Amino acid sequence: MPAKGKILVIRGGAIGDFILTLPVLSALREHFPDAHIELLGYPNVTSLALASGLAHGSLSIESRALARFFAPKGDLDSKLCEYFSQFALIFSYLYDPDKFFESNVKSCFKGQFICGPHRPSDETVHATDLFLSPLRALAIFDADPQPRLHLPAPELSSDIWFAIHPGSGSEKKNWPIEAWLEFALALQARRSGGVLLVGGEAEGDKLEYLSARLEPNRVKVLRSQPLVEVARHLQVCSAYIGHDSGISHLAAALGLKGLILWGETNAQIWRPRSPDIRLLEADCGLSNLKPQVVLDAFIEFITRQS
Repeated sequence: MPAKGKILVIRGGAIGDFILTLPVLSALREHFPDAHIELLGYPNVTSLALASGLAHGSLSIESRALARFFAPKGDLDSKLCEYFSQFALIFSYLYDPDKFFESNVKSCFKGQFICGPHRPSDETVHATDLFLSPLRALAIFDADPQPRLHLPAPELSSDIWFAIHPGSGSEKKNWPIEAWLEFALALQARRSGGVLLVGGEAEGDKLEYLSARLEPNRVKVLRSQPLVEVARHLQVCSAYIGHDSGISHLAAALGLKGLILWGETNAQIWRPRSPDIRLLEADCGLSNLKPQVVLDAFIEFITRQS
């Protein structure tokens, strides 16, 4: 592809899926520094790459007109055809088993179209390595597999804050809320500073339950905020603790040190690759993890990482 061409990366999926694909953007930026990189994805997620300078522009994947590209010989939207025609290279990580999307996009442009896996299928290969594998078609073999985000530095606070994300995409991955409360109260008793509670609509009741029972002048709630705003708040925290979730992957990509309470998900595929993140696994399920055990592991790890 031309050194100064335009590259489009198409990525759907949840927050964690997108963050684990960040090494692809980093590698493209490194190997094609003069290229213009755009994203087709969910705006709340792609905003992270825009804010960190990994991409120059984005288009929402939720466009109704885009749905026609998933039908055989669809009546394609002319503006989207013109949009796709601008690019010299398109990477697609969309689920497209019948290749209808690929065929329709190829009818709009003359560049190189590269398909990537939308989800891992090999239980022995980490997701980031799998998402990077299509770059071999461009002779890129040495890409850094660790997702990294570098957002503009916020105004630093002298206060110490510990970020807690008590939810995830599945209740099966979650530690009981009563255990979180016991942990948070013990943390406030053991360490100075405050607790930043992070979550979306799904965690709203959990955030309210915890914030109402913690010391009011040492707790903040960040609920249902844009991901860039969440990232900026996390950046000023001293450490992080949460579940197997997209927010945990975000914290890891930002370079936070912390602990993740890990359930039954295959860690070989999905664990954050940051050396500053430790997994705490429970053979008998997260519900059997004692708050004191979690607190000791959390404090020991973040102290050792300091």
